[in-house]
Parts: sequence; C-alpha cells; structure tokens
Amino acid sequence: MRRILIVGGGYAGFYTAWRLEKKLRRDEAEVTLVDPRPYMTYQPFLPEVTAGSVEARHVAVSLRRHLRRTHLIAGRVVNIDHTNRTATVSTADAPDRELHYDVIVVTAGAVTRTFPIPGVADEAIGLKHVEEAVAIRDRLLTAFERAAALPPGPERRKLLTATVVGGGFTGVEGFGELLSLATALLKHYPELSVDDLAFHLVEVRDRILPEVTDEPGHWVVRHLEKRGGHVHLETKLVSAEGGHVVLSDGTEYDNHLLIWAAGNQSNPVVANHTDLPVDEQGLFKVRADLRVGTDDAPVPDAWAAGDNAAVPDLASDLPGAYVVPNAQNAVRQGKRLAKNIVADLRGRKTKPYVHHSLGTVATLGLGKGIFQYRRIVITGLLAWLMHRGYHVLAVPTWERKVRVALVWAAALFYGRDIVSLLSVQHPREAFVAATLGDRDRQVPRR
Repeated sequence: MRRILIVGGGYAGFYTAWRLEKKLRRDEAEVTLVDPRPYMTYQPFLPEVTAGSVEARHVAVSLRRHLRRTHLIAGRVVNIDHTNRTATVSTADAPDRELHYDVIVVTAGAVTRTFPIPGVADEAIGLKHVEEAVAIRDRLLTAFERAAALPPGPERRKLLTATVVGGGFTGVEGFGELLSLATALLKHYPELSVDDLAFHLVEVRDRILPEVTDEPGHWVVRHLEKRGGHVHLETKLVSAEGGHVVLSDGTEYDNHLLIWAAGNQSNPVVANHTDLPVDEQGLFKVRADLRVGTDDAPVPDAWAAGDNAAVPDLASDLPGAYVVPNAQNAVRQGKRLAKNIVADLRGRKTKPYVHHSLGTVATLGLGKGIFQYRRIVITGLLAWLMHRGYHVLAVPTWERKVRVALVWAAALFYGRDIVSLLSVQHPREAFVAATLGDRDRQVPRR
C-alpha cells in the first residue's frame, strides 16, 4: 500500500483527505494527516463568532468524526526531506520522530503576518483561529460590564475603544461585526451611550477590501463611518504599548481591544525547512495540476495546495497570474487534488485546477453586507442574506450546516447571546481564590 502524508488539516488538507477516503480502495493506499488542532476551522465564520451570531464550536469541523479512515497525528511537521521521503513530526508529549511516506501533500496554510511594532506582541489578538474569535467577543462583552460600572470619563472611554489593524476581508468583516454588536449592546446598558464607543479600522493602503473594485470599496468606508466607525486609510500602527495606540496620521488614544488582521505570510516550514522548490515569497512552486515543481521539472510524488502554494490562475487573462489564496479556492483545490492523486496512483492523466470566481461577498454586521460579481454590486440586506446563504452551503458536512442554521433561526426571535465567558480562559482562578480563602479562615491550632 502506498503511504500518503497530508501536512495540515485546513481547507485544502481536510477536503483532500475527505475525498481520498471516498475515492481510494481500502487496499490501495493509507492516508495520514498531521495537524496540531483536532479540527478544521471554517474561517469565513470567525467574524460572526466575534459578534455572537455563530456558536464557536459550530465553525470547527472535527477531523476524527469525519475522517474515519485517515490516521490522524496531533502535531506539527517541522521538516520535510523529500529526497528520502521522510518528514519530521513534533508532538507535545513525545520526542520528534520521522515519518516515512511515498506521496506527500503539503497544505500547511499560512501564518499571521506580523511586524516589530512596540506593544503588538503584548496587546494584540489575531483573527485566524476560533479561540481568538471567542476571546475577542468575551473581552468586548466584559468591557461593557466594566464600563457600565464606571462614571463617564477616560477609563470608560478606553474600555469601549477597539482597534482593528488590516483592511482585508478578515479585518473589515471583523470590524463591521464588532461595531454591529457594540451598538446593539447599548440597549442593554442604559448607563452607556453611542458617544462612549470608539472603533478604529487601520489600513496601510489607500483603500480597503482589495478584492472588490474601487467604488464598492469606497462605499464600504462611507457605510462604516456612517455607523460611527473611524477608518484610517494610508495609515500605519506606530505603537500600542501599554494600551496606548499611536497611528502614523498623528492620531493617539487609549485602547482596550487590539485585533490584528494584517494579512498572512508563508508558513516557516514551507519557506525554510524543506528540500522542495519554493519561490521568493516562500510558497511552493506548483503546476496547474497542483503537483510541486514546474512543467519542465515536476517533482514526483509531491503535491501542494492552499495558502502555501503559488497556483497558476488559468482563469485569469493576465500572464503569470496566481490564484487568490482564499477559502473558495482552497476548498476546490482540495477536491481537485484528491482526484489528481488518485489518477496519478492509477496511471491516468491529471487535470489542471481551473476556477472562475463566483463573486465576492462580505458581511458588515447584522443585516448589512456587500456582494460584487464583475460589474454587479449589491449592498445591504440582500447582500447579507447572500453571504449567509453561500456560507451555510459552503461549510462542510450537513451536521455543521444544520447547527449553524438553527443558531441563526434562534437569533431571529431572541437576538444574539450576550453572555461573556471570559473566565474560561483562566479556569482555575475561582478555585484558587476559594482555596486561599479557606486557608485564611482556618483557626490556628494551639
């Protein structure tokens, strides 16, 4: 039996393994998937998790529940030696070990891009994983509770000030959803007013949402500002030390919640710890059929897809263009990759990956959104409904589709759940406090 190793259980990796289970005969190959997390995160729903519109666990698809014929290893691949067909795997509770394979599929994804800005490492929260989205939501809800107990002034203002760095899809959707949640919370806090809120979106370029054309991008800026948001274009974050934000446009303010959504960079394993060919950006060089290498120099038994691969865009009119690294492409690449691996194992020809975009859709908060397909632009409630409709169909497995749809249905009648569970991040605090209290109450023996 051939041994197939899949590095990474994100979109591309999960769908590759899922389809291989359906297409491979049981005696044809064995599949192993290595990922530190036991689930695949459906990232387009993370902004809605921050706003309480989607339950956190519903955006996490269990690998063990759905990949029943795949051997799963909870760890990280830290080195790939394709010449000798070995990968070094690091796990939490055991020494590093070498894993031998016949075919490798690298779908390790990307990591959050950061810069050496003072205070960011201490203050910022990313928006790439479900744990981060939950933490953002709980911190905002807890900030409202604390602010309501304070008199008007700088301390209250700081608690209700949030900054999102990055004007791409993740940043803009997260900003819009948080702004929507914050304004909706005001009706539950009569002590607070809209003047207490200060939400800032910081983008280094001269526009946000580069995936849409100029005019829809300008409309989103006007829309967010009309709702009370502050959008800083052509602006950099200079410092965030001690919760005090300094921007390159001269703006300064005290800040409570800092969200980092400034894009991705190549996975360090891909860029630095493999003998497979990578480009100057640290991405795998792949052919149109997702095999690693070039048409003139393909690498046998090596495949890559998703955010860690520079996939030629055959649907583009621009020569040398690469596929946009987003969820829509990663899912479809995973499906094509599984078919091509099976075809290659059986001595048949592989097919190139070609995908024509279905359009761009983004949520900007409850009942608000934007959709663009070529010259067609739709905004408002209809675009928001299209966003929800597309993503509930796109999230993998019917079990997750039903769970998400039921939460949305309940929210129509009862609204968002506004309970903060920030204490979950420090589960022993109450127990430790009780233990210390018991110790203080003990009567000394004579």
